[in-house]
Formats: sequence, structure tokens, C-alpha cells
Amino acid sequence: MYYGETDLRKESGRGWIRAGWLLFYLYIAVLVYLLFFSEEYGRDHISSDYRYNLELLKEIKRFLIYRDIIGFKSVAVNILGNVAAFIPFGFMLPLLSKKYRSFIYVALLSILFSLAVEMLQMVTKVGIFDVDDILLNSLGGILGYIIYGIYHRICLKLFKRRKGG
Repeated sequence: MYYGETDLRKESGRGWIRAGWLLFYLYIAVLVYLLFFSEEYGRDHISSDYRYNLELLKEIKRFLIYRDIIGFKSVAVNILGNVAAFIPFGFMLPLLSKKYRSFIYVALLSILFSLAVEMLQMVTKVGIFDVDDILLNSLGGILGYIIYGIYHRICLKLFKRRKGG
């Protein structure tokens, strides 16, 4: 069966999109593992009670104030790690689908996904519901979206140069 050039481009594009979604689901699976099952991050201990922090910036301040006692790794994992964990979320969604290219939409999805994760951690007693984590995760999603925006603009400029315009 012969495909025209445009058909091949469509099929090739669909393949990349499928691969991208597969990569996105793999990212979500790794994130779920780290947030719910990783022994390295204390996920092997199930608390006997519900643990939560509803005071914004309380844990962030604590980590920064006691950074010398807690150690750099704990501070980095808890602050930078929460941001970094959601950067792929904010980057990949607009890359994979045009309906996710709105800043507000990606920011809202980042907040809602982080809220769902935090609620699930509390309900399963595997982690702590922490509003600071929601803030940091959401910032990560927004940062990922900003990185996507920069990447998208660079690609558009390169495409215009290649086309001679």
C-alpha cells in the first residue's frame, strides 16, 4: 500500500505523539513509585494516624532554618525535589496536546494533580498532606510550562529560518 507524503507525515506524527504519551505515563508511574513506594524516601513506613500541614510555608521555613542540622540532601529533596518532580508535568502536557497549551490550564492541572497526590498520601497514611508540597509541585508544573514556552518559541524560529521566512 502506498502512502502519500502527507499520509506518512501524519503517521509519523501520530507515532511521536503515542511515544510521547507513553513517556508521560512512564513519568507518572515513576512519580507514583517515588511518592508512595520508595523506601529511600520513607515510603515503606505507614503511619498509624493522619499527618498533615495546613500552614503555608511552615515546612519550607523549617527546612531552610534547620538546613545545617537536617543536611543539604534533605533540604534539596524536600524543596528542590518537589519543584523538579513536576517540571516534566508542565512541560509534557502542552507538548503532547494543543488543548493543554494554556498557561492557566496547565497551572490548574498542576495544582489539582498535586492536591490529589497529597490527599492520597494522607488517606493511605504513606506520607503527609502538606500545602507546601502543593505550592512547590505547582511551581514545578508552571516552570515546566515556561520551559515548554521557551522551547516552542525556539522551534518556531528555527522552523521559520528553515522555510526561508
